Amino acid sequence: MPNDTTFKRRLILLSGLEDYSDFGLLVLRCAVGSFLIYQSHDNIFSTERMAEFESFMDQFGFSNTAVLAPLSVYAQFIAGICFIVGALTRWLGLITAFNFSVAVFMVHWGQDVPQIWPAAILVFLGLYFGVRGAGRYSVDRMFETSPDA
Repeated sequence: MPNDTTFKRRLILLSGLEDYSDFGLLVLRCAVGSFLIYQSHDNIFSTERMAEFESFMDQFGFSNTAVLAPLSVYAQFIAGICFIVGALTRWLGLITAFNFSVAVFMVHWGQDVPQIWPAAILVFLGLYFGVRGAGRYSVDRMFETSPDA
């Protein structure tokens, strides 16, 4: 039986929730992955929407948008799928962080916080996935070699 001080400390810090951190990471990966798929699927399945995205990128001074637009869109779409299943999470997290860093600096720089927020938060989520990995409930976990991982 824990003493009264230990109980109070655990109650205040909610340290018991630590046992559910991998589940929380799974939920976060699924939410981010679903958002990325939702945001990019129309450009993948519609040539008109991809052309609109290329024009959008032209407005902000991107060069070679015929290559960069599909590269950005497919990176988001593939990352979304892989985040959900937890595959290549670190790599795709870093790619997502890079992709949305470019968006922040080329498109959103100087805008108000509500306008910059979606792209900026994806930079930070990508960095988090890059350093944290996918967690216990993932395809990545099956390929880890460390017996205590």
